[in-house]
Amino acid sequence: MFELFQSENNDKYYFHLKAKNNQIILASQGYADKSGAKNGIESVKTNCSDDSKFERKTASNGKFHFNIKAANGQIIGSSQMYASEAGMENGIESVKTNAPTAEVKEKEA
Repeated sequence: MFELFQSENNDKYYFHLKAKNNQIILASQGYADKSGAKNGIESVKTNCSDDSKFERKTASNGKFHFNIKAANGQIIGSSQMYASEAGMENGIESVKTNAPTAEVKEKEA
């Protein structure tokens, strides 16, 4: 499920892609308005089937994470940190599996 919400801190809109266990798989950048965040969700749904859109990274602390990018190269969403490369790959597979058919729920402020 995609959870769409507005931050109380900066009034920007964000979304999370959550797994069935409610764990956050992907977190978005901030958007100025709700329609921008909804476009971001659609971009994740569109781009997640293309493995080349996933940027795999290793942090300075040795943990693994990934970004998913739009066709224009802009980062749409970022993952949590994973202890292993295999965990990161599982996270990517989870996005590929869950995002295309995930429903969007708006969280009330």
